[in-house]
Amino acid sequence: MSRIGKNPVAVPQGVEVAVDGNTVRVKGKLGALERTLPSDVNVALEDGKVVVAPANDERRGRAMWGLSRTLVANMVKGVSEGFTVKLDINGVGYRAAVDGKLLTLQLGYSHDIKYAVPADIEIKAEKPTALAISGIDKQRVGQIAAEIRSFRSPEPYKGKGVKYEDEIIVRKEGKKK
Repeated sequence: MSRIGKNPVAVPQGVEVAVDGNTVRVKGKLGALERTLPSDVNVALEDGKVVVAPANDERRGRAMWGLSRTLVANMVKGVSEGFTVKLDINGVGYRAAVDGKLLTLQLGYSHDIKYAVPADIEIKAEKPTALAISGIDKQRVGQIAAEIRSFRSPEPYKGKGVKYEDEIIVRKEGKKK
């Protein structure tokens, strides 16, 4: 029994949800999203709430139940509030600048890293050492943040690199004399 899947997804004011078979379309003030859920679950719109239930009593149906409910909940939250991931840049001379739809990163390499910002994602350089990545699709925002982090992931000795704002870097001790 899925504890997450049992809870229906409440649809807030200003958000329209359309269910067509296993395809869910969500439209809100920030945009519109569409996703086709696995055939192992049934999706229904009841009393202004989206209800997800397993189509059968097989293992895969129960496994997809909670996942599908969470995907729908993320779509509803994305079009109403949006998602934001913050990155911190640590290191001497490390910085970032946003120029329209081009992110320029200086991360200690011999060249600047130019990253083209996708159309559905917004990146702001709050400070030269802090980035805010926002959008309506949670998976897409997280993927872009992970790609930017991978250009120079934090190292354990000095903590230099690009890290998530809430990430804790476990530091190592340097070698002894």
